[in-house]
Amino acid sequence: MDFENMDYDYDQEDDDVFNRPLDLEEVEEPGPGGGFQLSDLWSKLTTNPMYLGAAALVVGLIFGLIFAWGVWPVQYVDAAPEHLHENFQLDYMRMVIDSYNLRQDTALADRRIAALGESGSAVLEKLIANPGDEASRQAIQDFVLLYKISAGTTTGTDGETAVSTLPVPGQADAEQTSASGSSSRTLLILGCAVSGVLLVAFGVFYFLRQRNSQPGGKTAAARAQEFSNQAMQTDYEAMGEVSPIAQWMTTYLIGDDLFDDSFSIDSLSGEFLGECGVGIADTIGVGEPKRVSAFEVWLFDKNDIQTVTKVLMSGHAMNDEGSYARLEAKGEPVLAVPGGIVELETKTLRMAVRVMDMDYGTGHLPENSFFQRVTLELAIWSLGS
Repeated sequence: MDFENMDYDYDQEDDDVFNRPLDLEEVEEPGPGGGFQLSDLWSKLTTNPMYLGAAALVVGLIFGLIFAWGVWPVQYVDAAPEHLHENFQLDYMRMVIDSYNLRQDTALADRRIAALGESGSAVLEKLIANPGDEASRQAIQDFVLLYKISAGTTTGTDGETAVSTLPVPGQADAEQTSASGSSSRTLLILGCAVSGVLLVAFGVFYFLRQRNSQPGGKTAAARAQEFSNQAMQTDYEAMGEVSPIAQWMTTYLIGDDLFDDSFSIDSLSGEFLGECGVGIADTIGVGEPKRVSAFEVWLFDKNDIQTVTKVLMSGHAMNDEGSYARLEAKGEPVLAVPGGIVELETKTLRMAVRVMDMDYGTGHLPENSFFQRVTLELAIWSLGS
C-alpha cells in the first residue's frame, strides 16, 4: 500500500484528523552553540580555531617542557668559573688553595680568584666556614696565613691573621647543604603543574560556556524529547485503517549532532519482529552545530534479507544534483514536507513515516537547505496480521 500514490476517499472526519494542529509548547530553539555534549569536544577543537589554538598551546607547552628539561636538556660548555654552580665554585676554590700552597704564586692566585667574579670572596668565606676534613682545614688555614686574606675573621695589629676561629671538622653547620637540590626538576614540575591548571581551566570554561548557551542547561536531545512528548499520534483507526502494532514519535532539534533513534518492533504477543529507526544522512556547511540536510529512515525485518532505507531530503538537497546523487546511493530520495508520508515495506512489515512538523533553519546557507526541527511519527503494521 503506497501512501504517496494512493487516492483516499476522505470524509470530513478524516480532514479533521489530518488538519488538526499540533498542540506544541514554545520551546526556545538552540542557539548557534548547540547543546553541550562531551563527545563533541574533539569536533569543537577541529572546527573552531580558537579552541584548537588554546589546546595546541597547552599541549605544546607540556611537551616542550618535558623535552627541554627531561629528554633533550640544554648542555652548557666552556663556562667560566663565575658561571659555575656554587658546589663547583667551592671545588674550584679548593684547587686554587692547593695550587697556591704548593707554588705560592700570588699573581696566579689573584687571577684565578678574580675568575670567580664578584662571588670570589663569598665562595672563600663559605669554604672557611665549612672546610671539611682536617687536611682541608689545614690547607685553608695555611692559605689564609700565607695569602693574608681576611675572610670573615679579624686581623691583628701585628699583621697576623687570626685563624683560631676556623671550625674543626664536625662543627660545620648543616646550613651548607646544597641549594641545588635540582632546579631543573623543580622547573619541570612547576611547568607541568601550570600547564595542567591551564588545561583544566580551559575544560571548565568550555563546559560552562556550553551549558550557559542554552536555556535551562538542557541539551538539544532533551528539548527534542519534549516536542515528541507533546506531539499527538495519528489515530489510524479513526481514519478507517487497522491500528498499527507500534507507534513512536521522534524529534530532531538543531544542535543534536548525534541524533540517531532506533526502535525494536515486537508483535502483540511480545515476539521480536525487527527494528526501525531514523538518523542523520547528510549535512551542509561546516562548523557547529551540524546543519542537517537529510535523514535516513530504515526498516529491518528479521524475516527479510535486506534493510529497506529511504532518505528524507530538504528542498535544497532534493534540487542539488550532487547531493541527490550522493544520497540516492543510500536509499530512495523523498522530499520532506509537513504532513508528508513515506512508506517502507519488507516481507512481513510495513512502516509509514509521517512528517508531523518541520521547520527550516535560516542563515548564510541556501534557503531550505537544512532543518531547524523535524518531528516524525513511525507507525508499524505486520503484513501477516
